[in-house]
Amino acid sequence: MSAPSPTLVIGRDAPQESKFHLLVQMAMVLAVMTGMEVLLVYLPLAKWIIITGLMTLLTIKFIIGIFLFMHLKWDKLFCTILFFIGLILAGGTAAALLALFNDHDSVPLTSKDLTVITVVQTVKSV
Repeated sequence: MSAPSPTLVIGRDAPQESKFHLLVQMAMVLAVMTGMEVLLVYLPLAKWIIITGLMTLLTIKFIIGIFLFMHLKWDKLFCTILFFIGLILAGGTAAALLALFNDHDSVPLTSKDLTVITVVQTVKSV
C-alpha cells in the first residue's frame, strides 16, 4: 500500500502553522504601512494630500487588523459587521471633533482681546 499524499487544508480546519505565518506576514505589512505613514508626514505635500493619505492607510490597517488579528476572517459575519460599525462611529466622531474645534477656536482669549485693543488704540490716535 502506498502512503496517503499530503493535502493542503484551507479554511477553518487549516493547521495553526499557516495561520502563524499569515499573521507574521501581515505584521510585516502593517510595519511597512506605518513607515509609509511616518514618511508621508515629513514630505512637503499639501495638507489635504497628507490627511487623505493618512486616512486611507489608517482604514486599510484597521481592516487588516480586524480581519486577521481579531480573527474575523475565521469568525461569523455578525462580528465583522460590529467592527465596521465601530469604524464608522470612530470616523464620525473624529470628523465631528475636527469640525467643532477649528484653528480659530484654539487662540487664547487674551490674545484675541489684545489684538482688538491694539487696533482700537491706533484708530483713536489718528
